[in-house]
Amino acid sequence: MNVALPAYDRSKLTPGIVHIGLGNFHRAHMAVYLDDLFALGEGHDWAILGAGVREGDAKMRAALMAQGCLSTVIELDPNGKSARRIGSMIDFLSVEPDNAALIAAMSRPEIRIVSLTVTEGGYFINPATGEFDPAHPEIVADAKDPHRTAFGAIIAALMARRGAGLAPFTVMSCDNLPGNGHVTQNAVVGLARLSDPAFAEWIAANVAFPNGMVDRITPATGPRERAMAAAFGLGDDPVPVTCEPFRQWVLEDNFPAGRPALEKVGVTLSPHVHAFERMKIRILNGGHATIAYPGGLMDIEYVHEAMADPLIRGLLDRVEMREIIPYIPPVPDTDLGAYYRLIVERFSNPEVADTERRLCLDGSNRQPKFIVPSIRDALAAGGDVEGLALVSALWCRYCYGITDSGAEIAPNDPNWERLTELAKAARNRPEAWLEMGEVYGELGRNPAFSGAFARHLRALWDKGTRDTLVDFLR
Repeated sequence: MNVALPAYDRSKLTPGIVHIGLGNFHRAHMAVYLDDLFALGEGHDWAILGAGVREGDAKMRAALMAQGCLSTVIELDPNGKSARRIGSMIDFLSVEPDNAALIAAMSRPEIRIVSLTVTEGGYFINPATGEFDPAHPEIVADAKDPHRTAFGAIIAALMARRGAGLAPFTVMSCDNLPGNGHVTQNAVVGLARLSDPAFAEWIAANVAFPNGMVDRITPATGPRERAMAAAFGLGDDPVPVTCEPFRQWVLEDNFPAGRPALEKVGVTLSPHVHAFERMKIRILNGGHATIAYPGGLMDIEYVHEAMADPLIRGLLDRVEMREIIPYIPPVPDTDLGAYYRLIVERFSNPEVADTERRLCLDGSNRQPKFIVPSIRDALAAGGDVEGLALVSALWCRYCYGITDSGAEIAPNDPNWERLTELAKAARNRPEAWLEMGEVYGELGRNPAFSGAFARHLRALWDKGTRDTLVDFLR
C-alpha cells in the first residue's frame, strides 16, 4: 500500500508558527492544510515548530522526533483508506517545566503566529460564569511563579518581543470552543492582569486573537490505528492519526503580522465565523451529545453502530429537525438541511470507528456548550424541548455509572464523582441534577424543561433506554 510523502523539499522550510498541543486533531487538521499549501510551492516560511507544556507532551515529542517530525495521517474513506506523511512541522521544542525553550522560540522575529490546541478544558473557564477563572489553582500558581502554563509562556514571549522592539505575534486557537479567539484573549489578558495590569492592557490593545471554526473527526489512537499504520508499511510509527475524509476550517482574517495563504487550500476566510461556529456546535457537537448517552447505556461501542440503531437515529433526527436546526440563524452560502445530511453521513462512516465512550467524555464541560444553548433558544421561541430534555435525562442516567445491562461505566468526566452523586440523588429527586447552576443556570427552574426532564428520567429508570426511546418516538 502506497504512502504519499511531502511533495516539497522540507530542508528548505523555515518556521513561522509555534503550535502548542500536538494532539491528533492538530496533526490531522492545521498541519494537513499547511502540508497542502507547501505542496503548491507556497508559504515555505510558515513551517511549524511543535511545542507542549504538559508532561505527556514529552512522550509525543520523543515519538515524533524519532521520525523526523513526520506525522502519519490515514484518511478513513469508506471507499478505501489512504495514508500520507505530513511534513509541515520541522522541529518539536523541548518540553520544560519553566517553558524556557518555548518562550525563546516565540520570541524569535520570524515567528508570526502562535497557535494552540490545548482542548476545550485547557482555557481555565469558570463553568458557572463561562468566563476566564483567575482563581483556578494553575492560574494562581502561574501568577506567582510565571510561565508554567501555555498562556504564561505566551505572556513572557510577548513581553520579550516588546522589549526587543518586535511586533507581537498573532495568537490563534484551533480548539473547538465558541468564540475561541475571544476565549484565548481572555485567558492571556486575564493571567497578565494578575501580575502586570498595564501589560495586560497592552496585550488587549495590540495582540490579535482571530476566531475560527474547526472540524474533523479524529478518533483516539490505539492498537487498531497502529495496526493500520503497520499495514501501510509504517509499523515503527507509534502515534499515527486516523480521521474522516471531511475537514473544514473557517477563520477570521485578522493577522497583523501576516499569515499563510490558507484560502488556496480550502480554508474559508470570513467575518461570519460565529455563524458557522453556531451551526457546527449545535448540529454536529449537539448531535454527538444526542447519540452518545443512549448508545452508552445500551452497551453500543461504536458511533456508526449507534447510527444504525433506528431508535438512536430516530432520536437524532427528531431532536435536530424539530428542536435544534429551526433556531439556528442563517449561515452564509450554507443549506442547514444539507449540512445535517452530511453530518449523518459522517457519523455513519464505519471506517472511522469512533467510540460512543469518546462522545460521552466530559459531559460537564460539553453539555453547557453543545446542548443547553439549544434548549434556551427553543424555549425562548416557544418551541418544543421534549427531545433535548430526554438528552439531558440520558446524560444524568449515564452518570449513575451503570448501563441498562448492569455493566459498570468507568469514570468518564473530570467531575465524575460529583456527577455520580448527583445522578444517584436525581433517581428519587430529579431536580437535584438540574440544580447544577454551572450547567443549566436558570433553565433548571423552567417548568417546561424541568417537567420533561423528570418524566424522561423516571421512564429511563422504570423501562430502560430502549423502551423509553420507543415511547418517545411513537
